[in-house]
Amino acid sequence: MDVSVVIPVYNEEGNLRHLFDRLCKTMDSLGRSWEVIFVNDGSKDSSGEMLRGFCAERPDVVKLVDFNGNYGQHTAIIAAFERTAGDVIVTLDADLQNPPEEIANLLAKIDEGCDSVGGYRKQREDTALRRYCSKIVNFARDKMTNIRMKDQGCMLRAYKRNVVDAILKTNERSLFIPALAYTFSSNPAEIEVEHAAREVGESKYNMYKLIRLNFDLITGFTIMPLQLFTLFGFLSSIGSLGLVVILLFRRIFLFSEGEAEGVFTLFAILFFLISVAIVGIGLIGEYVGRIYQVVQSRPKYVIKETIGFDKNGK
Repeated sequence: MDVSVVIPVYNEEGNLRHLFDRLCKTMDSLGRSWEVIFVNDGSKDSSGEMLRGFCAERPDVVKLVDFNGNYGQHTAIIAAFERTAGDVIVTLDADLQNPPEEIANLLAKIDEGCDSVGGYRKQREDTALRRYCSKIVNFARDKMTNIRMKDQGCMLRAYKRNVVDAILKTNERSLFIPALAYTFSSNPAEIEVEHAAREVGESKYNMYKLIRLNFDLITGFTIMPLQLFTLFGFLSSIGSLGLVVILLFRRIFLFSEGEAEGVFTLFAILFFLISVAIVGIGLIGEYVGRIYQVVQSRPKYVIKETIGFDKNGK
């Protein structure tokens, strides 16, 4: 098998027919053996029925993994990775914002010798707030980790088999697949891809989920946030000691009892340091929580049904 296309699906009934037709036309024209693995991530609409129809329509290439609930985009991709047969694996969203016709360009870059190829959107057709927040997150990730990507949010990507195998060996619960692939790649690359406005439905990522996902990215690939809080605590200790020395000097040598304004200044400093301490405790809790999730050893997902695979799920 040359190429495996992985598509997680969650409530995308309005896009699936068009997506499937364009994908089949694109992949059939490449002259390569291929398969597509759809993962129904607990859809509440008719997406599951439509995917079963695709399996009956093209049983030669279409396979389905049907979850019993919603486990998230990256978990769905991992479930498909575990069942792919291709030498190259392509990930694609089901919302048609990334055109399936761009797959040919990703494969061409892979053929040049790259083992991981990511797309970065030529012109994002998202809201101004979404674009602005992405820039902030990309900047923070670039400064705090060794992951260098122009567009971490674009899921139109291609990976060689060795990269996918390395990803599958991880035992992490909070996954961010593009970052993991970059870490395990010896020759990563990015190419410019088209990006279309969503025509049907709405994004499954609200602002909280986006913040949660990007926080997982930062805490999953660096301990710099903890190191920054340690440094801040060290500098605060020095500053506090200096303030005590100043107050003692005023009391002993200048006989100053201090003004009311000074009391309120001390309260302001105290409240600031308490708020920073609370944030620091929450940050430590995030790291401890990641450890807790791993040691629980619960399954990452539960499958209700598979179609197109053998009895071993391949």
